[in-house]
Amino acid sequence: MDQNGSSQNPTMIYKAEVTTGQGLLTGTSDLISITLVGTNGESPKRFLDQIGMTCSLGSMAEVDIPCDRDLGPILLIRLQKEPCSCFPESSWYCSKVQVTSPQGELFRFPCYQWIEGYCTVSFREGTAHKPSDDTHALQQRHRQEELQLQQRTYGLFEAKMKGFLDRPYSWEKLEDIRKIFWFQHNPVSEYVFKHWKNDAFFGYQFLNGIHPMKIQKCTTIPENFPVTQEMVAGTLGQTTTLQEELKKGTIYLVDYKVLENVPTTLLNNQKQYIAAPICLLHQKPNGEILPLAIQLSQHPGPQSPMFLPTDDEWLWTLAKTWVRNADFHTHEDIAHLLRSHMLSEVFAMATLRTLPMCHPLYKVGVPRRAGWGRHSAEEQVPPMVVSSSNHGFLPPSLLQLLIPHLRYSIYVDLLARSLLISRGGTYDQAIATGHQGLAVVLQRGLAEMTYTQLCLPDDIEARGVGCLLQYYYRDDGLKIWEAIRSFVSGIVGLYYKSDSEVQGDGELQSWVAEIFAKGFLSRETSGVPSALHSVPELIKYLTMIVFSCSAHHTAVNGGQFEMGAFMPNLPSSMRKPPPQAKTPVTLQEFLDTIPEMNVTSQVLSVLWVLRNESLDMKPLGYYDEEHFVEEGPKRLICAFQEHLRHITLAIESRNKTLTLPYTYLYPPNIENSTTI
Repeated sequence: MDQNGSSQNPTMIYKAEVTTGQGLLTGTSDLISITLVGTNGESPKRFLDQIGMTCSLGSMAEVDIPCDRDLGPILLIRLQKEPCSCFPESSWYCSKVQVTSPQGELFRFPCYQWIEGYCTVSFREGTAHKPSDDTHALQQRHRQEELQLQQRTYGLFEAKMKGFLDRPYSWEKLEDIRKIFWFQHNPVSEYVFKHWKNDAFFGYQFLNGIHPMKIQKCTTIPENFPVTQEMVAGTLGQTTTLQEELKKGTIYLVDYKVLENVPTTLLNNQKQYIAAPICLLHQKPNGEILPLAIQLSQHPGPQSPMFLPTDDEWLWTLAKTWVRNADFHTHEDIAHLLRSHMLSEVFAMATLRTLPMCHPLYKVGVPRRAGWGRHSAEEQVPPMVVSSSNHGFLPPSLLQLLIPHLRYSIYVDLLARSLLISRGGTYDQAIATGHQGLAVVLQRGLAEMTYTQLCLPDDIEARGVGCLLQYYYRDDGLKIWEAIRSFVSGIVGLYYKSDSEVQGDGELQSWVAEIFAKGFLSRETSGVPSALHSVPELIKYLTMIVFSCSAHHTAVNGGQFEMGAFMPNLPSSMRKPPPQAKTPVTLQEFLDTIPEMNVTSQVLSVLWVLRNESLDMKPLGYYDEEHFVEEGPKRLICAFQEHLRHITLAIESRNKTLTLPYTYLYPPNIENSTTI
């Protein structure tokens, strides 16, 4: 009773613990509040804090939530993300929430997802429930709303595809291709649709698209590419010549010789075609890089003319589309499948075949993922264990350096072999090479692969593209390479004090030799080392592995759907042979050359899946805290993450000035390993 004789409910205190994920940039400067919803009502909204960075990386925020009554069993929580003063909006990764009632009962709410923008998100208590177990109306409503949201998110694409997967017909209009996939459009895919025919965007993709490692400087016109000054004068203008631009270093070349005479398959019972074009480009002082001439074979002659920007509109567009088709094959087959997935598997398999598993670190748990029989892939792929001449086994921190970058690599490649590149898989259903032609491209790609290509600074120098303007892949990639190299150098330096320790580590040398023999077929011309002789060589080798499994894969994988959603920009096949004369082409003839509706839909279904990061995405720089117990490695991880944070801020600042931001090497988007 109060002094006026009325009863007053005592205040009941609920305690909530809100945990932020451990990954890079998981924290937020936004204001986070929590509301508890129970069977007897809900609590007032309670902010976790009143200043920025409430939820920092790996933090656990504790908050008392006073209520004027017992809420009963807590069914769900609401997390609300709101602006904080002058801070810009920042994404937040919430891993879990725990609530303790005044009676001491514990309620757990697993979250494990990014929360973006200013919004309110609800999470149910974590106990598993069948539909019949949900007896409360609130539970039933939340279950239904969650399913409806998931169906809109994950089912719409499939529903849209069903009407086209059984239609082996040409598209009637270009606009139809765009309309079919409107539900997955973003600013980049819209930009592609509006600019795919523009010469400037065609050139831009060689620098900052999904295959930016093909272009090289041209200092001498190849003998099998007889372009003349007269041919390109209209594009270069009156004030310069081709020879002058060659001397200036502004002429570049893209050559698809690797595709010459690759066998093709039948799609919709119709023969498909592949060309091996050569494309010459020129970079203007303003940074635009424009195509000067295209030859659609490796052998010039009357039936292989030089196509020019001054040709008929759709003829020139068709020639560029043949180049884009060639880029599709070399990108998917070599840059993506071979260099990312298959190399990652080589690194992992060499580990399993040559290195002992008796180190205590072998018992450290790796996140589970279903899909490989009774056990996850990671349960069957143990951590890397290499021996050291001084310690008996590779030091734990060097192991921990590598483990996150081999995560899921074998599992993902097994899926690819069973679903994509096997007989009857996606390659046979929707890609000109089929699985047999793919094997030829892979063999040629491996035969041409070099250690120089795998080491980004060396590759940039070898291709002569150090001075290319507006080459954001190079700029961002070199920064990330250096961040990785610096981190690797620190870890290696903790355990290998001299070159002789590297040379004397027999199991380390066996591991390197296995990769050379099984991955590169002992091909000395590749330049891939078969042994390591110094600490700097070990640092470079490990940097190459980490970069290949993380940054390189993200660079070639991340933009596939948005660059290819408008199919004419990235066709997987061509239904007619390359034009052998400079006869005008109609739009209808163009539509009858690019893939039909069902082939388009099949490829885009795969690209859409590949664009989605894994549910437990671990960004570059993330290392499970329990893996590192020594202070030295912990300091190096913090420095690595800080290095990546500075790169992130620099990219964000630059991208604000760009019409088309380059985000494929944005550190928060880079997965630690090849997981999809």
